[in-house]
Amino acid sequence: MSAYTDIRWADIEAAHARVAPHIHRTPILTCRSIDALAGCSLFFKCENFQKIGAFKIRGGMNAALTLPADEAQRGLATHSSGNHAQAVAYAARQLGVKAYIVMPENSPAVKVNAVRGYGAEVIFCAPNQAAREATLQEIVARTGAAFIHPYDDDRVICGQATCAKELLEDVPGLEAVIAPVGGGGLLSGTCLSAHHLAPNLLVYAGEPEGAADAVLSLRSGRVEKAPYINTIADGLLTTLSERTLRILSRHVREIFTVSDAEILAALRLVYERMKIVIEPSCAVPLAAVLKHPEAFAGKRVGIILTGGNVDLSRLGAWFGP
Repeated sequence: MSAYTDIRWADIEAAHARVAPHIHRTPILTCRSIDALAGCSLFFKCENFQKIGAFKIRGGMNAALTLPADEAQRGLATHSSGNHAQAVAYAARQLGVKAYIVMPENSPAVKVNAVRGYGAEVIFCAPNQAAREATLQEIVARTGAAFIHPYDDDRVICGQATCAKELLEDVPGLEAVIAPVGGGGLLSGTCLSAHHLAPNLLVYAGEPEGAADAVLSLRSGRVEKAPYINTIADGLLTTLSERTLRILSRHVREIFTVSDAEILAALRLVYERMKIVIEPSCAVPLAAVLKHPEAFAGKRVGIILTGGNVDLSRLGAWFGP
């Protein structure tokens, strides 16, 4: 137990045992041509092959499975632009209960359709945090459903921590790990697993320049908002919470920001060299490694590829004809 979080290693181990029957232990891939460009040895934890196509199922499933039965029976609710929405919808289907998902009206169609495909009710709202929270409160008041926050929840962070736990178990001798940061749930979990399994591991994050709140928050020591929002990395638009900021402040070595052009270059590299589908948000860490080779030179580096839920109609806009 510590002053900055109530999460213990036993909680993460229990979360892993709890969610294991409901998720994939995703593979770790390597690519020599990308290693040569990056100047280091990269080990890609491929959560794009995960159930629902993203790591978010880990936290959503863990939170749902820890609810008392009578509370779960009233249903699950959340607000999310996509992958956490799918996680809660999937978890509700596994438990045989209703799911109520508040989504911004500009959410990618592929993610909206996936949420509905799991049987959830989608309620649209204006694309801002205040509208998300107000609409969610109305739904919870009307239905009594249990709210599972996308990241500001120890149960969710414990679930997300299982991703780095697997990576560190499967790849001995990593010297650094890098993940994208939005609300900080995955990065917080990564920090905690690294703290317990590899205390000397360097933990980094990548963040879009067009949603750069976390880098400002770590500098100031308080939750900051991004000065502007404009990025193709739609999964990283949320701000940190006090909970995630406390964890990240303790463990993250540095947050690197990258432009949309750099994100697209990394995305293309993965498509062309690794032949796998990832979404723009999870190309951010690779973009950061390529932009800052001095931080990773010669090291064994784990990269968490967070998801692969891509709206294929966007490919032309991203890469041209």
